[in-house]
Order: sequence, then structure tokens, then C-alpha cells
Amino acid sequence: MEPISVREMISAAASGAATATSTAGAPAVERRKRLSPAALAVANEKVRPAYSAIVIEGLVRLADFVLIALTGVSLYLGYVARMDGFAWQYIAAILAMTITAVITFQSVELYQLQVFRITLRQMTRLVSAWTFVFLLFIGASFFAKLGGEISRLWLSSFYVVGLGALVSERLVLRHMVRRWARDGRLDRRTVIVGADENGEKLVQALNAQKDDDTDIHVLGVFDDRNDSRALETCAGAPKLGKVDDIVEFARRTRVDLVLFALPISAETRILAMLKKLWVLPVDIRLSAHTNKLRFRPRAYSYLGKVPTLDVFEAPITDWDQVTKHLFDRVVGALILLLASPLMALVALAVKLDSPGPVLFRQKRFGFNNERIDVFKFRSMYHHQADPTASKVVTRNDPRVTRVGKFIRRTSLDELPQLFNVVFKGNLSLVGPRPHAVQGKLQSRLFDEAVDGYFARHRVKPGITGWAQINGWRGEIDNEEKIQKRVEFDLYYIENWSVLFDVYILLKTPWALLKGENAY
Repeated sequence: MEPISVREMISAAASGAATATSTAGAPAVERRKRLSPAALAVANEKVRPAYSAIVIEGLVRLADFVLIALTGVSLYLGYVARMDGFAWQYIAAILAMTITAVITFQSVELYQLQVFRITLRQMTRLVSAWTFVFLLFIGASFFAKLGGEISRLWLSSFYVVGLGALVSERLVLRHMVRRWARDGRLDRRTVIVGADENGEKLVQALNAQKDDDTDIHVLGVFDDRNDSRALETCAGAPKLGKVDDIVEFARRTRVDLVLFALPISAETRILAMLKKLWVLPVDIRLSAHTNKLRFRPRAYSYLGKVPTLDVFEAPITDWDQVTKHLFDRVVGALILLLASPLMALVALAVKLDSPGPVLFRQKRFGFNNERIDVFKFRSMYHHQADPTASKVVTRNDPRVTRVGKFIRRTSLDELPQLFNVVFKGNLSLVGPRPHAVQGKLQSRLFDEAVDGYFARHRVKPGITGWAQINGWRGEIDNEEKIQKRVEFDLYYIENWSVLFDVYILLKTPWALLKGENAY
């Protein structure tokens, strides 16, 4: 079953304006949905950021490669090369043995996070695989009639020292992985949808598995029903609230997976719930452990031994997240360095033009609706600053200074956001633009004007984005402008790649020179 695309869900959600409106002239108040005492107790627990199992496994492969290669080369240079002179054939043989070793380790499942925790199983496989690599090398050199040209002392030393180095590395790794597990960094914090018999069976199936088989940590269950079918606890997991509460709950604490315990036959009910939950940056799956309808084994994703069907996947995760993070920090630092003289001139102009601070700090929406402080050059008179953006800046707005008009039109006021990218890490170079938390279309907040608005917060916001280079920037004075921004932002999230980011960055200066819709 293929994951449902975001664009399909937008169509299914029948995008349109919501009927809720805010009272004109009322003070800006940040809206937060109330949670049940049980949900608050879980949300208030201290939770550390998660580590990606895929990234850890990849780094261990790299560590093995480097460790084996360095061991072989060091022994060769320290003994054979000193006596017989340097020969590239040895280096080629070491490289071939290293690659073979990593492939062999992979084939015997030595690069699984669960295996890293278990000493006996890991060491048995490691010794067997390492021995196999050397027997394979000895056999190959025998048939190639190269046995007499290879130093037996070097080969035996490589086997013993290499094995000792690998065993030592795995013991350290075991200690680190167990510590991360104790700290909850490897847990997949999961909420179950469906507080009934199916939900109880699912929680029991997940809890029955050993910690070495799965890292699922069930936080609780959610269900809209209040009749006798809805249980207050499912196999010890408390009922935390209704499905509508999951969005707010996931914004107050780390949630990695939403797992539906409802049968596939409850299609209408599941779809109605997905319309509410797809805006979250989490994996969403349907449990198949009680379904009578069975698919091919490859159609399932497994949580230990529990089969599930993928519906939504969190965007930009694992190595993609690492790549984007490095791209932001490295490229962002280079841009900041190159832009420093220009930023100094803008700061001087702002200071000379009107009294007040050079920088302006504003609350905006970040990843998963986190509230972040975004830095900009001050473009308004200090006494008329609007930190919550409760009033939209329009053409010839009297609050904007002379210098402010220029730097807003050219987007030079956005340059200090490079500090957010490089030093604070709460912005990306490219992503959906972070809107002010009280940004409005007429009298309605943006999320009230566009269904699925918060789905643009499934990734970290950016200084520039796909919507901006396509002309959707500046004042939002009609429904089409905010809807188009959301549409382009969601397209970017679905189609992200490093090359896409590079393309948007290269197109940004041209989009800024046109100065469309920026006041």
C-alpha cells in the first residue's frame, strides 16, 4: 500500500475557508487547545531529541570501514613496507578486504540497531564474518598463485589486531547504544488511535516484544467515542483524549508515530481522522495485526513482528535531515560571511534613519508549530513596531521608515535570519516562509482561512522558498495569495532534495530584484 500523497489529502479535505473568526479589535492571544490531565502528565515529562537508527547504522558502517583500513595500512607501513619497500598491491588488497568485510557484516545483519545491544550474538557473528573474510582472501591468493608474495606475519597480525579493534569498537558501541536507550533517544514514541478491543490487542502485541526487537514506547491511546466501546486503559496504556487532541499533544511533546488500531473496513472513520492528523511531521500507519485481509509480506512495514501499512511518512528524515542540516550550516555560514559587509551597511542606514534598535525580533511559527524568535533589520519606527504582526503591512504604510521601504522591497531586512540558520538552527536556508503567529487574512488567522495550513510546518521554515521565487511573497490581502503559498510550500515538502534547495537559492536573487508584492 503506497503512502497517500499530501496533495491527494488536500483534495480529499475539500480545501476552503473555515467559519471561525476572531473578534475584531480583541488583543492577540495565542490559542492552545486544552488537554486532559493524563495527556498533560505525559506532555510535561522531560524528553530528549531522538537519534535516527538509520543514521547510527550508517555511521557504524563507516567506522568499521575506517577502522579496518587503518589497521591494515598501519601494520603494512610499520612492518612490510619498511623491509621490502612500498607496493600499491598491498593497499589495493587492504581496500578490497575492507569492502568485503563491510559487505559480509551487512549480510550477517551486524548493522542492525537491536544487534548492537547484544554482546554474545554480536560477537559470534563478528568473529565468524571476520574469519570468513580472511579465509576468502587466503583462498583467492592461493588460486592466483600469490601466496608466496604475501607476508604471513602481516596477514596474521591484520587478522588478530583487526579483530581486537573491531571487538573493542563494538563493546564501546554497545555501551553507547544502551545509554541512549535508557535516555529514550532510541524510542519511537507512539500514540494509538482506537481505545477498544483492537487497541488493547495492539498494545499487548507491542508490549509483548522484547526491547531488542522493537523500540516502540506507547504513550497512550486516543478515541472519539464515549460509549462502552471506548476503554479508559488499553493493556495499561491510558486514554489521553480524543483524536482532535493528538495535534496539540504532538506539539507539546515528541511523538514519532501515530498507529491506528482501527480495522481497514472502517474506511470512512479513518479518512476523517487522517484529515486532522496529516499536518503533523510524524509517521502514520494502520495496524494490520487483527485484519483478516492479508497482503503480500513486502506490502507491510513491521514494528518488531507487528505488521502495519504505511499511510504518511514524516518528511526529510534520517540522512536527508543530516544532509539538509549540514547544507544549511555550511552554505549559510559562507553566505553570512559574504553578506557581512552589506549587512553592516544596512545596519548603519537603519541606525541613522530613525531612533531605536537595529534588529527587530518577531515570534513566528517554526517546525511543528514551535514558536521561534526570528531576527530582521528593523523597518518600522520603533514606537510603532508590531512584534505579533497583528496588522498587515500594506503599500505606503506610514509605520515603515524610509530605509525600511527599501530593505523590505529588496528583502534585505531578512538577512539577519542567517543568524537563525547558522547559530540557532531553528531556520533553514530554504523552506516554507515562517509566518507571524498572529498573521491574518482580513479578520481570520491564516490557519482559519486555509484548510491544512499547518501542514507547511512539517519541515523547518526557511529564509526563502519555492513560493517566494514563484512570486508569492509580500502582502497577503486575499484568499488566493495564502492558498497559493500553502500549495507551493506543500509541493516543496513533497519534492525536497538538495538540488531543489540549490535551485531555489540560485533563483532567489532574481526574484528579489523583481520586487513583486513586497512593501
